[in-house]
Amino acid sequence: MKLYLSSYMLGDHPEQMTAMVGDNKRTAIIMNAADQYDSAKRPDYRDREIEKLGKLGLEAEELDLRDYFNERGALAARLSQYGLVWVMGGNVFVLRRAMRASGFDEIIAGMVRADKIVYGGFSAGACVVTPTLRGLELCDDPAVIPEGYGGEVIWDGLGFVPYSIAPHYRSPGHPETERVEQVVAYFREHDMPYRALRDGEAIVVDT
Repeated sequence: MKLYLSSYMLGDHPEQMTAMVGDNKRTAIIMNAADQYDSAKRPDYRDREIEKLGKLGLEAEELDLRDYFNERGALAARLSQYGLVWVMGGNVFVLRRAMRASGFDEIIAGMVRADKIVYGGFSAGACVVTPTLRGLELCDDPAVIPEGYGGEVIWDGLGFVPYSIAPHYRSPGHPETERVEQVVAYFREHDMPYRALRDGEAIVVDT
């Protein structure tokens, strides 16, 4: 299992992620955690990320999970083309809904555990791989439902790691850092194992 779970963007040492990627440098960018935001800004956001990943030697393109809602077979075929998925930040509950509706959650779980792909992500993209999203409602609104999405709140994460993640922890300048203090307090109050990440830091799993 190969994971790169960053607090914010690529973090201070993105070479730790690229070192886990084999010969297949094709990278799928998953931006669905931001589906509730202004769509006019999406192309610039995507293009900047493609440029940054390109400087690391990765051939990146967007994979929009909305195109595969109820199209699991087609998504599985598409994902088989990549050596890395890079899952970006936003609302973790929106992201989790997109993963469930497209079947991405089950497909990527099989691929990651079979070492067929590297999973990288930051913020929501990192938080979603934990056992549960409980506590993150103090930072992200579970009631946000973009057009075309189902309304059910999905509380279970992908379960790639055995602990919760609190990104942007004590990271001056990030707008969510004060709310993350509440998230960490929730984890402690409920005796939940967790890792708190400051911006720039990342968890690397290579087993």
